Amino acid sequence: MSKMESLSSPMATNLQNPLLESSPKPQKFKKSFVASFMEATTLRSPSFKEDTYYLTHLKSSERKALQELKQKLQESHDQVSMWGIQLLSGEEKADVIFLKFLRARDFRVQESFQMLVKCLEWRKDFEADGIVEEELNFKELEGIVAYMNGYDREGHPVCYNAYGMFRDKDMYERIFGDDEKLQKFLRWRIQVLERGIKLLHFKPGGVNSIIQVTDLKDMPKRELRVASNHILSLFQDNYPEMVARKIFINVPWYFSVLYSVFSPFLTQRTKSKFVISKEGNVAETLYKYIRPENVPTQYGGLSRPSDLENGPAKPASEFTVKGGEKVNIQIEGIEAGATITWDIVVGGWEVEYSVEFVPSAEGSYTIAVEKPRKVAATEEAVFNSYTSKEAGKIVLSVDNTASRKRKVAAYRYVVQKSKGY
Repeated sequence: MSKMESLSSPMATNLQNPLLESSPKPQKFKKSFVASFMEATTLRSPSFKEDTYYLTHLKSSERKALQELKQKLQESHDQVSMWGIQLLSGEEKADVIFLKFLRARDFRVQESFQMLVKCLEWRKDFEADGIVEEELNFKELEGIVAYMNGYDREGHPVCYNAYGMFRDKDMYERIFGDDEKLQKFLRWRIQVLERGIKLLHFKPGGVNSIIQVTDLKDMPKRELRVASNHILSLFQDNYPEMVARKIFINVPWYFSVLYSVFSPFLTQRTKSKFVISKEGNVAETLYKYIRPENVPTQYGGLSRPSDLENGPAKPASEFTVKGGEKVNIQIEGIEAGATITWDIVVGGWEVEYSVEFVPSAEGSYTIAVEKPRKVAATEEAVFNSYTSKEAGKIVLSVDNTASRKRKVAAYRYVVQKSKGY
């Protein structure tokens, strides 16, 4: 069996000592309003606490509101369902849905009832129950504009959104050129959301909401205003309490101005779900909530689209590389003829990376598997393999001595023995 030595293990002393270079302290400047805002909102711990949906956790007034809402629906409707759940069945799954509408309206029964009835009517008119199976011919947007990808650390399905590709005017016209095209796009966007909802448990103590990650890089604000308003309206009216956390990444400097404009119109509960991360902090932000093997490679993770076809992602080991530090990760116990496959990523790269194979036998020469090279910030995870001709170990080196910035990183590997040895 191979032996892995990571930074957090008791064997960390076997790693080469990182090279730490002292550097003069940078000159301090007075922070601008924008810088202060970004610092205050980046990587903060949201105050939002997700509802457990246990009836015993409700206040007496909230339990009363739940009973009143169920009674009002029973008096005005026959059997009705939502997301495959019969609302008048008396099941706890139905209670989860009722509580979502109640919480969205601060447990005001009449307002919650009106919202629920309108949602039922919309789902019928929109034919939302069968939308997941429809072929809407948006292959060029799949996996780019909006898509489900893995889970967060608490088991919530994660939906990623990025609209930067619509900077291209031809692409924009092809998707949003007229009202018919816009309506078809909105239908596709609802389809993506419904796929995520199918992964929810709808039970007390279970996973009952998703995570939304929105990439604001290169997003054409004015052009997408109409589509964004439609999407926001549909989500708010028909998918209450379906989002546990909204993570904004690659946030531009002007976001603080926009936030100050629409902030008064948001409830404190909604704002408490926000996590805001500026450009350059994407991987560090996402790793706080999502394990690196579930973070897409374009955001500093190890998840590739093809990985999803092979079941749950293989867990990765996380580590950090301090500014002015070089880290060597050693994977020992590799036998002759074995093939080791690995992938590694550093958030925001801009480091020197290399790989060596060090034979166990005395007098054997170290082999440069990957020669030292500077990896750009835009590069995604590195994937490679090596078949050893003799026993030894692989050393993955990440050299961050040219930077003062701390960086998050992750790697994983598989060793396959050769049948011929």
